[in-house]
Amino acid sequence: MPLTKDEREDRIRRYEAGPARLRAALAKVPAEAMKWRPGKGKWSVHEVVCHCGDSEANGALRIRYLVAEEDPLIVGYDQARWAEVFDYHDAPIEPALATVEAVRANTAALLKRLPEKAWAVSGRHTESGSYTAEEWLGIYSEHLEKHSGQIERNLAAWQAAEAGKESP
Repeated sequence: MPLTKDEREDRIRRYEAGPARLRAALAKVPAEAMKWRPGKGKWSVHEVVCHCGDSEANGALRIRYLVAEEDPLIVGYDQARWAEVFDYHDAPIEPALATVEAVRANTAALLKRLPEKAWAVSGRHTESGSYTAEEWLGIYSEHLEKHSGQIERNLAAWQAAEAGKESP
């Protein structure tokens, strides 16, 4: 069912607010907790932010392909593999964060200018099949919210682990 104009505008606001929410979550994390992993196969806060940089860059292209290209093919990727191949653990965090902020600002401005008909366009996703601009908005309006929550959970787990070290 298509979103109403108000629902779409709310998701665009959430999309636009994502970088500030990510920065706020990140600001609570002490330096010694940035690269701590909560478990085997789990990402550190640092890795989460690096993932966000790559994911947001991909997302910005996806909406552009959906709206501007004829029968666009949206290519999926293995985010865990990217984290390993691109060594997110040792990648610089500030450029990733700057990418998130710049890409979101540029794409939010685009989203606000899209005509009504653009939201109904559809492409094909290599992993999920049919993929519309509204589906894209649903995914990306929540993306940084979810990862901000992940950062907060990582911090809480790190704090619990540190408290456990102090107990006799």
